[in-house]
Amino acid sequence: MAYFPFFMEISSQEGLIVGGGTVALRKIEKLLPYGVHLTVAAPEFLPEIEEIHGLTLLRQPYSRDLLENRFFVIAATDDRGLNHMISVQCQELRVPVNVVDDRSLCTFLFPALVKRGELSIGISTGGASPSAAIYLKEQIQSVLPENFDTLLSYLDSLRIEIKKSLPDERQRAEFFRCLCALCLRDGWPLSNAALQNELRKFTEGDV
Repeated sequence: MAYFPFFMEISSQEGLIVGGGTVALRKIEKLLPYGVHLTVAAPEFLPEIEEIHGLTLLRQPYSRDLLENRFFVIAATDDRGLNHMISVQCQELRVPVNVVDDRSLCTFLFPALVKRGELSIGISTGGASPSAAIYLKEQIQSVLPENFDTLLSYLDSLRIEIKKSLPDERQRAEFFRCLCALCLRDGWPLSNAALQNELRKFTEGDV
């Protein structure tokens, strides 16, 4: 059964990572750009983790009380028994948990992630083939313009104006689809004349 790809707001939420090694470091690096508050608990930490600004580091063994008020938990230790216990306790408390390298103990998975500004693309094979997910990630990265985030900001800046001109939601969605394709072909931002010409096509029924 496939995992459904929810996109959830985690900015300012409280996340817990148990473990202080390279796997924990990779998870930290993926999560921090999304504005989450991360607590990392382990007896020892990699120097790279200690150097990351904004983390709460707890130099201690895992204990159940660390799960209180967590939005999600990641078990990233090299102790399978401990990871299993963390998963069981999280599920008892209905806290979403990811256990590294053990899909059966996870209630959510980490996708292969492509992020460009507000754009986030998550690729998951349901744990069947992480290598295939990474391959697809690399293919997507190769075709995305490096400045794609600025295109998203440009399109977003037009939303209020376009909503006034095209009140019909389906027509507006089709306009933005065409506008995005035009920008990718010719560059952005469009001149005001070019934008108004595209709008005219829709308002006058030329499309």
